[in-house]
Order: sequence, then structure tokens, then C-alpha cells
Amino acid sequence: MWRDERGSVTAEFAVAVPAVIIVLALCVGVLASAATAVRLQHVSAESARMLGRGDEARAFTAVSEVGGSMSVSRAGGLVCVDSSAPLPLSVPLPPVTARACALDGGE
Repeated sequence: MWRDERGSVTAEFAVAVPAVIIVLALCVGVLASAATAVRLQHVSAESARMLGRGDEARAFTAVSEVGGSMSVSRAGGLVCVDSSAPLPLSVPLPPVTARACALDGGE
């Protein structure tokens, strides 16, 4: 009577499902974070090029579409954009940052 294995598959499944769900959630979070980092780098480079051409209004709009903030510095014929955006996760992690520079046509 004690050697009956009925229900053992159900018990193993009940133990394994939460672990699989946690791993899948972590994978989705990592992919979302990587996508945010790539998008922020692209927007930073685009904003630096726009600022180099003198189109400041569109440069600041591009970064705000990502939900981030940016700071601009000009030195040595270059315009550099430092931008940051929060991760799309509910855990308290530092924001993603990106830096891009372009030739400054205004000087």
C-alpha cells in the first residue's frame, strides 16, 4: 500500500511549474531591459545628430518618447548626449544609460 506511486507526477508537476514560471519571467525581463538599452542608444545617437544639425526641438522629443531624460554637452566640435531611462521592470534597478556624440555643425 505504501509503494503506490499514484499522484507522484502531479506532485512533481506542482513543484516544477512555479520554477518554470519564474525562469520565464526573468527571461522576459532581461529581453525587455535589453530592448530598452538598444532603443535608448539609438535615440541618443539620433538626438546627437539632430542637435549637431541645430534641430533641438526634435532631439528632445525623441528622448522623451522613450520615457527618459537627456543632458547635452558641447566641446571640441562635438555635441554629446547622455540619456537615461528606467527599466520596464517593477524591481528597483538603476536606469539604463547611453552616450552618443556627433559633429557639431553649429560651431
